[in-house]
Amino acid sequence: MAGAIIENMSTKKLCIVGGILLVFQIIAFLVGGLIAPGPTTAVSYMSVKCVDVRKNHHKTKWLMPWGSNQCDKIRDIEEAIPREIEANDIVFSVHIPLPSMEMSPWFQFMLFILQLDIAFKLNNQIKENAEVSMDVSLAYRDDMFAEWTEMAHERVPRKLKCTFTSPKTPEYEGRYYECDVLPFMEIGSVAHKYYLLNIRLPVNEKKKINVGIGEIKDIQLVGIHQNGGFTKVWFAMKTFLTPSIFIIMVWYWRRITMMSRPPVLLEKVIFALGISMTFINIPVEWFSIGFDWTWMLLFGDIRQGIFYAMLLSFWIIFCGEHMMKVNTQMSTITTISSALTSALLVPRTKDQHERNHIAGYWKQVGPIAVGSFCLFIFDMCERGVQLTNPFYSIWTTDVGTELAMAFIIVAGICLCLYFLFLCFMVFQVFRNISGKQSSLPAMSKVRRLHYEGLIFRFKFLMLITLACAAMTVIFFIVSQVTEGHWKWGGVTVQVNSAFFTGIYGMWNLYVFALMFLYAPSHKNYGEDQSNGDLGVHSGEELQLTTTITHVDGPTEIYKLTRKEAQE
Repeated sequence: MAGAIIENMSTKKLCIVGGILLVFQIIAFLVGGLIAPGPTTAVSYMSVKCVDVRKNHHKTKWLMPWGSNQCDKIRDIEEAIPREIEANDIVFSVHIPLPSMEMSPWFQFMLFILQLDIAFKLNNQIKENAEVSMDVSLAYRDDMFAEWTEMAHERVPRKLKCTFTSPKTPEYEGRYYECDVLPFMEIGSVAHKYYLLNIRLPVNEKKKINVGIGEIKDIQLVGIHQNGGFTKVWFAMKTFLTPSIFIIMVWYWRRITMMSRPPVLLEKVIFALGISMTFINIPVEWFSIGFDWTWMLLFGDIRQGIFYAMLLSFWIIFCGEHMMKVNTQMSTITTISSALTSALLVPRTKDQHERNHIAGYWKQVGPIAVGSFCLFIFDMCERGVQLTNPFYSIWTTDVGTELAMAFIIVAGICLCLYFLFLCFMVFQVFRNISGKQSSLPAMSKVRRLHYEGLIFRFKFLMLITLACAAMTVIFFIVSQVTEGHWKWGGVTVQVNSAFFTGIYGMWNLYVFALMFLYAPSHKNYGEDQSNGDLGVHSGEELQLTTTITHVDGPTEIYKLTRKEAQE
């Protein structure tokens, strides 16, 4: 009887496969840590205060902070008073990038945060719940002597969250408030060499626009973009991994279709996991080098969401398919819901039929679907809108903040429920395997060693799964609390880059190992080996309540963990 490869593979061969995968895992971390630069770069920009004294400010005129066509500038706000320059005539201009530099499509995206330098004045203090309203224009060009082309023009409101730690007395006038940084702009592609921002702060006392926001001295921006060197390493990894996962996926499904039975749920889920991993791997980002595809960030989020939803669903179904039961003429379904309430007795055939359909896991997979849907809606409300308005942020309004927090909280609750389900199921599987091991001494030595090997391999795969999840969390925490790189002698290790490439490679290797180890094996066990060597009474054998069965019965790994005894 043919089983899965993991069932028929010797411990020596399994260790060899594990060693090869471990070598590739180490290489994935080293590629990011030693070859790739840091994932992102942050650049500070100080705006230049230009003067636009035209009567009609609505007509497009781009004010350059430096260069041959630079604008008429003032050093500070105090200089505007003797020159009778009004607040509506001042334009804060920022050129991206800095002089003698240019942007590149390899940077992939641009994210900007804004810092306002606001001075304390007794007659112009920041009111409670103050909101600054900016009139922002964004333009681009690909030649230093070409005309600017408008890319976006929006009114950008932002709520101020500022505190003044000193006493509000005349001697402390001129000191700056401590203000939180504000989200400003995000663009999902860097298709042009030069960008220009013109920021106006129009004042209208009748409409209460920019009134009670203090005296704004300067506007600072911090631009964050992906490093071109890291992008090249990342693209190379995706290009290498795409055919690797695709080939093993085709090979796996070919083996499944060669069986004399239709594929069962667990096999379908493993195949779907391979498809979702291939979907992530396909390096469509190469096209972003030649095309202005601003939707690439949103598309990347959707791809990751599909994979992680599929991965979480696989873990639940994998554990559920390996839950054990004691069978007589009726069988007990031991699922999460029945374990928390009461056992349900149904015929074995009905149990197997239900467990071979995703609907049998709706209580466990339901939280995954709800949580994924909430995060998808949140992402569409943020990055979906940014496709047409790069200055939009859902966090800038009270309604948007409450809506975003609601989506995140619901997704968090669903994630907690999922992990409660998963931990319970993993505990049940290990507890039942340990309980069934008491039947092993009654077997012949050869058969006992065979089953003990199968138990070891099954536990090994479960522990590897937990190790992968733990490594993801650990490396994420390390990347957040470290400075981004470690130095050992003359060697600099980029921790953040190693985290990205290492974890990405790890999940590819995990999916690769699943499809390889759980593909049907070409080896066969005869009837004498399958049943005759079992030194147990007739009708008594170890099995697991899975639906992976062949025309002549369950596979070896599922026989080993379910005890069927005649009452």
